[in-house]
Amino acid sequence: MARAPGSIRDAIIAFLETRPDGALVGEIREGIAEKIGTVSPSSVRSYLNLNVPGKFERIGKGQYRLKKKLLNGHRAASPVLRHGTVELVHADCFEWLEKREANSIHAVVTDPPYGLIEYTEGELAKLRKGKGGVWRIPPSFDGHKRAPLPRFTVLSTEDHKELYRFFRKLARQLARVVVPGGNVIVASNPLLSHIVASAMWAGGLEMRGYIARLTMTMRGGDRPKNAHEEFQDVSVMPRSMWEPWVVLRRPLDGRVQDTLRKYKTGGFRRPEPERPFGDVIRSNPTSKSERDIAPHPSLKPQEFLRAVVRGALPLGYGVVLDPFAGSGSTLAAATAVGYSSIGVERSEEYYKLAKRAIPLLAELGTNQAGLHSGENGVNGNLGRATKRPKADPHKKGRGLRREGNGGARRPVL
Repeated sequence: MARAPGSIRDAIIAFLETRPDGALVGEIREGIAEKIGTVSPSSVRSYLNLNVPGKFERIGKGQYRLKKKLLNGHRAASPVLRHGTVELVHADCFEWLEKREANSIHAVVTDPPYGLIEYTEGELAKLRKGKGGVWRIPPSFDGHKRAPLPRFTVLSTEDHKELYRFFRKLARQLARVVVPGGNVIVASNPLLSHIVASAMWAGGLEMRGYIARLTMTMRGGDRPKNAHEEFQDVSVMPRSMWEPWVVLRRPLDGRVQDTLRKYKTGGFRRPEPERPFGDVIRSNPTSKSERDIAPHPSLKPQEFLRAVVRGALPLGYGVVLDPFAGSGSTLAAATAVGYSSIGVERSEEYYKLAKRAIPLLAELGTNQAGLHSGENGVNGNLGRATKRPKADPHKKGRGLRREGNGGARRPVL
């Protein structure tokens, strides 16, 4: 994967911000490898030497630190918006996590940029033009315009290695700021979930399984390109009808009951007293009303996010973090179910979008039939106990329906 111009410079500066007393060249290389991957020793030494005394001070043999005036300048506070129980931060999540107090987050629910390249300015420009790059614009189907999809099949072996490093680094930082027993729930896809799960396990989190979001997508199922007439009965890969969300947690502090008592974490909140939180959730596609409010390429529906976010805090206590906030849909879901939340978003465009979208998404009603048909049994009130449907549960909700807007009634815990 080609690096963006200035990425080595930014990585060196970001690392030395965390080491105000300086670091050896070898330590600097290891630090920036966590951010952008392996960089040759000569590149690091050359950049350091060429920028002494402009940006760096040489304080010993092979040892450098960031100049004090630059260090103080880079420590300027990130813009923060506080609205009710939501805190939205315009910052790079890795830099924000480095400064965050340990044991201060109770759950993480997030949908990260999986290809790591699809949200670069160049690829987003191609997306806006409607052609080229990593984004695929699916054809209209049934009279409905489909949302763009990143083509993860174009990622190279090196891209996969970069992806592994990205999520291992994220896990290491989350393992410090999340309290023991805190859930970390990460959106993925069938092509990359194995990389995400193994990397985050290597980063210090415990693997706890997957949540299957059952939803029909336009990914896969196609006939061979430029040979579709010759091989009419062939699908190159299965049509995707589900989306895996990787479920991890920070290791417990003692037994589950000990962790629940001390940190209010260590499990999932039941949707009903007699029904456990399940790992299969039926989900309609994101509704037009939500996409009009928050036109983000990977916007997830509120009905699904509210079910997951609500379940992430077993006792309904604590702070939910989304380190890749995007349009703020996770924060809106947390608001709708009465939780406190923090979102971190690097893109100025999406940060501004989230500021507008969060209160509007939080106030949306959802298709109660869609919510009620979920495996978790979550109804439109997101937590109020309901009777089981009399209809055969194996037949009920078998057909996936398009999400509707059930009005502006705010859900009640």
